[in-house]
Amino acid sequence: MPATGNRSPLRMKLGVLYFRTKRRAKWLLSRSARYARYRSAGRLPYQAASHETILLRKLANVDMWMQHNKVKNLALAAQRMDGLILKPGETFSYWRTIGKPTRSKGYLDGMLLQSGQVRSGVGGGLCQLSNLIYWMTLHTPLTVTERHRHSYDVFPDSGRSQPFGSGATCYYNYIDLQIRNDTDAEYQLGVRLTDTHLTGEWRSASPPLYRYEIVEKNHRMAHEFGVGYVRSNEIWRRVQNRSGDLLREEPVTSNRAIMMYDPSLPPAGE
Repeated sequence: MPATGNRSPLRMKLGVLYFRTKRRAKWLLSRSARYARYRSAGRLPYQAASHETILLRKLANVDMWMQHNKVKNLALAAQRMDGLILKPGETFSYWRTIGKPTRSKGYLDGMLLQSGQVRSGVGGGLCQLSNLIYWMTLHTPLTVTERHRHSYDVFPDSGRSQPFGSGATCYYNYIDLQIRNDTDAEYQLGVRLTDTHLTGEWRSASPPLYRYEIVEKNHRMAHEFGVGYVRSNEIWRRVQNRSGDLLREEPVTSNRAIMMYDPSLPPAGE
């Protein structure tokens, strides 16, 4: 969720209404984007990328009921995502595909992050899905056209398997994740839940021509006056051919986040 600073509740409410209305108008009136709509139960023949993340994590100062509700929210969102076909020239929009998460649709209160603080809200926990999709997309030739970084680094790196800053935050509907298919082949998104993990994959109608490796550069933690500890880095992508030969190295994004914990202290439980 975006940072809110010291804005009044009324100003926040009006701001959210403005940006949500602006996004809906863009969805309806945009002539430059064709959005993916079609889903197929059949699967395209080639796997381009896959990943999985654990569903239940014990986090400091976070009640487990939020985690269990998150799993139910993810299951509802996955139903809207699984099997989506991204045709050449089309754009995938995270929120356009899911729709607004509401109680009437079965969404529950889950964990949300607001200005670095944990709170509960309807549909909480769906950032785990946007993080997964973004990470998988970096391992394909698909083009990320909209991605928003997390402004706060809330939890220490205990169990982290990906570089810091390799996720994508989301907040209905204007903090979106959008991906365009600039290739000549169809791609298909698969998203499922097992008993323990959220799993995903991008599949393609054509065999993958390249391999991708995501690396971190220039990582640092520094204390800034009036702010506190700040963490920053750069994410780069190495593109290889199928034989493993390096073809090029390209920048993906840079990150800067305010740390909500003391980096000199070990993670809880260690």
